[in-house]
Amino acid sequence: MYTGVMGSYKTGGHTVWYCKYHLVWVTKLPYHVWGENVRQRCRELICHTARGLEIVLYVSRVNRDQVDLRISVPPSLSVSWVVQYL
Repeated sequence: MYTGVMGSYKTGGHTVWYCKYHLVWVTKLPYHVWGENVRQRCRELICHTARGLEIVLYVSRVNRDQVDLRISVPPSLSVSWVVQYL
């Protein structure tokens, strides 16, 4: 693993990569629709799914009207596919 100005780079067989993304999902209407039980379950599902896909979660917040994620995705996965799958 390399470290540089931007942090630690990950390495593959023939690659060195540093892919971090900030994702935000917002409800259609600005109402506080997610209760504590739904938010807790949403956190569990996101963490479980990310672990299975080798996605690193740096920050994972589930508020009453949005989901805020900072993730690192391997270059073998497209960002649109990861968002769709999560």
